[in-house]
Amino acid sequence: MSKSGVLLLNLGGPETQADVQPFLYNLFADPELIRLPFPFLQRVFAWAISSLRAEKSRRNYAAIGGGSPLRRITAEQARELQAHLVAEGYDVPVYVAMRYWHPFTESVVQQIKSDGITRLVVLPLYPQYSISTTGSSFKLLDRLWAEDPELARIERHLICSWYDQPDYVQAMAAGIRAGLDQFEHPEQVHVLFSAHGIPESYVTKAGDPYQQEMEACVQLIWQQVGRPNPHTLSYQSRVGSVKWLHPYTETVIPELGSRGVKHLLVVPISFVSEHIETLQEIDIEYRELAHHSGIPDFRRVPALNADPQFIAGLVALVRPHLLTPGLASSAFAPATALHP
Repeated sequence: MSKSGVLLLNLGGPETQADVQPFLYNLFADPELIRLPFPFLQRVFAWAISSLRAEKSRRNYAAIGGGSPLRRITAEQARELQAHLVAEGYDVPVYVAMRYWHPFTESVVQQIKSDGITRLVVLPLYPQYSISTTGSSFKLLDRLWAEDPELARIERHLICSWYDQPDYVQAMAAGIRAGLDQFEHPEQVHVLFSAHGIPESYVTKAGDPYQQEMEACVQLIWQQVGRPNPHTLSYQSRVGSVKWLHPYTETVIPELGSRGVKHLLVVPISFVSEHIETLQEIDIEYRELAHHSGIPDFRRVPALNADPQFIAGLVALVRPHLLTPGLASSAFAPATALHP
């Protein structure tokens, strides 16, 4: 009998101090994330940069409790998604697979195969498509399917991009309105959308749609916010000396301060879960930068995590690809992911 499953894909993150260096190695060893002119140097580069950055990264993770909460939050999202699907009559397992740390995609795919899944809906938890995130995860799945003939019986349905999903857009807008309403004078607040950056060459030379989708996403969300506040889109988490998408968040904040902005609300636009980029980079580094730039009132919209409306959006993304309730086997399996 046919048996559906859902696979949620995410980046992953180190959960202990000992995990930091090997996680960084896995991250920088991916040629879709950092492209080198000489591919044979990728592993050497990954070892060198992970070794150089490990100590600083350990301090950053120590500042947020010692490790990343990403695995725990993604598991919660999977449980909520599965519960909603079961309530609608879809008795399907939802799996969680991480690209650079446990549970690794390779091991989760083997579990999916063992569970007898025949239709797999793959949903990357990246609303905007980029070759460095969704593209990298899909490439890995393609390789695993090519290497294992037994996986050929599993029909994949891939969800590539969902930045315009109505429930996601409305959940983001609701968070921004709630954040603005916490200020004494909401009308005086500047809203800064901060997205994870990618090398500019990915867009200009490789045709990555990330920047275009990000700008369209911000426009959709702001239409739903319905407030007259000024807003800006910038990009964070730059690595290395190559040019990344700009403007950079670390330059925009001082510019806003120099223009007299005193109240700033930051929106982590490309992140649906709290992790190092929100809890440490935004909440600690950018808060300090804002204070030094003359912006005393610095606040952030929380990541969506397991927000009910956001989960409803995930359900809406997955549902069309699942078998009609009652046609699938009642056998149960652990969490899965989507792919359009």
